[in-house]
Amino acid sequence: MKLRVVAVGHKMPDWISAGFNEYAKRMPREAKIELVEIKPEPRTTGKNVVQIMEAEAQRILAALPQDVLRIALDEHGSPLTTRQLAQQMQDWLRGGRDVAFIIGGADGLHESVKNSAQQLLALSAMTLPHGMVRVLLAEQLYRAHSLLHNHPYHRE
Repeated sequence: MKLRVVAVGHKMPDWISAGFNEYAKRMPREAKIELVEIKPEPRTTGKNVVQIMEAEAQRILAALPQDVLRIALDEHGSPLTTRQLAQQMQDWLRGGRDVAFIIGGADGLHESVKNSAQQLLALSAMTLPHGMVRVLLAEQLYRAHSLLHNHPYHRE
């Protein structure tokens, strides 16, 4: 199973890349995290926010494989505890289906992307910087996997 993080944005600050890469490299072969960066729409083209989000949505949807389970990250999505995420991860591992976590750009995700997702997931009720979401998501995926394998990383 691959865990794809499909994220709008490129040229992230070094600390974002370092944080994401640190947790991604900790993941085992059966649950590798792969980052797919989507180029953001330029803000200098005179397009309004809706047009920008539509252009980014087209790029996101084009980057997603047909048979992947789509999970859109949105502050209005369903919150999960780490244990609940671990249980879902176990189900995904059993099913053998790849999972794509979709992170929007500065303006969020267009409705077409949210509507194409099988699940809306909230990492927090607060609005978070999209680069930081990459790091938080990678850490939570690592934490959930470590919980499933009784690794001492997760403590309660």
